[in-house]
Amino acid sequence: MWEEKLKIYDSLVSKCTRFERKGKTMPYTSANGYMFSLFNKAGEIGIRFSKDVQEKYIQELKTTYYTSYGATMKGYILIPDHMLSDLDNVSNYLNESYDYVMSLEPK
Repeated sequence: MWEEKLKIYDSLVSKCTRFERKGKTMPYTSANGYMFSLFNKAGEIGIRFSKDVQEKYIQELKTTYYTSYGATMKGYILIPDHMLSDLDNVSNYLNESYDYVMSLEPK
């Protein structure tokens, strides 16, 4: 199950040409010194947004905050499984997240 979900995550990231997946045991994407997507041991995808956008998407997408290794990840929302059948759509969210972290002061 985890391996199948990892393939989906890799397919999602491959649709975005401005960055690459990193990490072997904990796959993630990062730019400008900030992680902006995570893939946890439960096979769930979390994407980072600003506080306002995060609250908007939690409502619109009927989702919740993202949890990884028992901790709620600040700024991340859980991408619901039902969205994973349309990776072109989800890639828009991932690209938006990339743009967000690129707008932050570099770490």
